[in-house]
Amino acid sequence: MKIDIDDIKFWMDAIRNSEDRDRTLESFWGGQLWSKTWLIEHLEKNERSITNASIVIHGGWNGVLASMLFNSNLGIKHITSVDIDPSCETTALTINKRQEIDGKFIAITADMCKYEYDKIPDIVINTSCEHITQDQYDIWLKNIPSNATVVLQSNNYFSLKEHINCSKTLEDFQNKSRLKIKFADELNLPYVDYTRYMIIGTKND
Repeated sequence: MKIDIDDIKFWMDAIRNSEDRDRTLESFWGGQLWSKTWLIEHLEKNERSITNASIVIHGGWNGVLASMLFNSNLGIKHITSVDIDPSCETTALTINKRQEIDGKFIAITADMCKYEYDKIPDIVINTSCEHITQDQYDIWLKNIPSNATVVLQSNNYFSLKEHINCSKTLEDFQNKSRLKIKFADELNLPYVDYTRYMIIGTKND
């Protein structure tokens, strides 16, 4: 995966224009980028049927995952990035400015548990499962359209205050998520003291 130089320019614009540059820069920490690269490389290798895909990313934060997906070898028709933090919307729109101009990207400020799908997406992604309570997680999962491929990530990084629903093990994460699982694995991240978990599947209705 190579990032288009124009997109890198918009990444820098987003950081420069941010009211909280340090918080925006957290989107580009090594653990964040490695985890997103792992997700994308798996989809590129194992989900070859993905063409002209519509994607909804919950907990989309500053839109970096969306930008990396647009720069991947996957066929992406449109990405909607949903985050409850209103400060993320402007940053995500800047980071994905080229795609927004082309009508392929939108950032929405909304509670993922109350999000209403106007169309059934091909893929639903949540890489921030540890940031919501289990009750909220159950409500969010129930709301996902049954035919969508679901991509989930969490971790065992309990020491961060914002992480209110970490998983002790990959099996623990699977049990919390209750999907028909196609893929489940963990990533031991270099230079950081935690493990990232990823599962991919469909709803177990």
